[in-house]
Amino acid sequence: MSLIQGYDPDTLHELVDPRECAARLAEIEHQRSLPALLERVWLLKVLDRLDEALELADETVRQARMAGTRKDVLRARVLHATVLQKRGAHAAAEQELATCADEAEGQRWAGIAAFAHQHHGKNAYDAGDYEQARESFKRALFLRREAGADDSELQTTLLAIEAADRRRSEQPVGV
Repeated sequence: MSLIQGYDPDTLHELVDPRECAARLAEIEHQRSLPALLERVWLLKVLDRLDEALELADETVRQARMAGTRKDVLRARVLHATVLQKRGAHAAAEQELATCADEAEGQRWAGIAAFAHQHHGKNAYDAGDYEQARESFKRALFLRREAGADDSELQTTLLAIEAADRRRSEQPVGV
């Protein structure tokens, strides 16, 4: 069961029930597996407990490097970058997400590359770079189709492209 109930059409941020997220966090707070750590980072992020999320994201990347696969490391790094993004460190998040997307594409891991490009687009969108956001979302859409993503994932990316287009059209000329 996904805790994501949808996405805000203006911010593109996940819509969640904070009580459900807090309950899930309490349920898995002592688990040390890499999937549990990744989930805990995400839960802390959506609950706006960003200091804790960043600390745990750092730990999760270290654990993935020591005991995980290269794919695990990329997933952990993308999640780490999303915490940086939420904290407003857009330049650092942009660099990390671009690097992860390039590495995943180089390995022909379309699903992970799409995940990284989608978040690269969200970071650009948050930073007000709607042209870059649109390019990243379009790349994510292509890769998701290539990876055989389900309709809901494709729809999420199409809505993100529409939001970036809408924001681009609202910007004054020359910006």
